[in-house]
Amino acid sequence: MRPYEVMVIYDAELEQADIRAAVDRSTTLLASRGAELGPVDHWGKRTLAYRINRRHEGYYVVIQARAEPDAMGELGRTLTLADEVLRHKVMRIPEAVYGKTLGTPADG
Repeated sequence: MRPYEVMVIYDAELEQADIRAAVDRSTTLLASRGAELGPVDHWGKRTLAYRINRRHEGYYVVIQARAEPDAMGELGRTLTLADEVLRHKVMRIPEAVYGKTLGTPADG
């Protein structure tokens, strides 16, 4: 299994409960595919650098997991199809970085 990090930007106009449910669906999908879930870091609402789908803000979530490439491919496909997701990025990360959370990025 390989370590991955997934950054997802959700529509900031969603309710907190809806965002948590969407994150739970993603982690459940990974777990059902045999992935070992790592930390899930909720960065919260942030102003976007540019408009995405006429939105100025997005809710950022970073998920780390050890998984097979097929499982991450399936997650990427479902995130692409999800209406509540503005953008997402699946990245393979070095083993030394896995498990470390960056926390919220510095403002300014």
